[in-house]
Amino acid sequence: MSVELYLVIAALTLVGLYLVLPSAAGAYFRYRGTRVITCPETRKPEAVQVDTRHAALTSAISHTDLRLKSCSRWPEREDCGQECLLQVRLSPEDCLVRNILTTWYGSKQCVSCSRQFGEIQWLDHKPALLDPHGNTVEWSELAPEQVPEVLTTHFPICWDCHITESFCREHPEMIVDRSTVSAGIHRVQSV
Repeated sequence: MSVELYLVIAALTLVGLYLVLPSAAGAYFRYRGTRVITCPETRKPEAVQVDTRHAALTSAISHTDLRLKSCSRWPEREDCGQECLLQVRLSPEDCLVRNILTTWYGSKQCVSCSRQFGEIQWLDHKPALLDPHGNTVEWSELAPEQVPEVLTTHFPICWDCHITESFCREHPEMIVDRSTVSAGIHRVQSV
């Protein structure tokens, strides 16, 4: 083959990538992450993940085709019709777990120190929850489908207070306490 033919093939490939890549990348990033949907069959919250590779490939070829990669009801109900994907298609951002939590924390303050949450640091210093029994809970300890219920029964607690409470609970022998502990929340006494 001649050099000119290689240049034409390279140019066509670059043009094709220029036209296809943004669509495929957009679909991949739009549909990645764990989502909480309402199962059409049970009417209960369930956690799903979209097959992002399939969504990106179909987006590059024609219209974006969605299918599930995983669901909290699988493997028992893996043969369902995946009607829940309509919720993801209509509102991909609103059912994303990270966005649900960011919105919830956005208007809250820490139940222990009263500090406003502001922008959430999801890579480090993640906020936690205070359960009704006074124990702090990290999000990694909960299943995503529990999010809607947990947000109605638990209280927001910042990273610093969560770490303090966890340490006090796990290592009471190492604590010299010059404050009071009330309902699992460490508070400094006013003198």
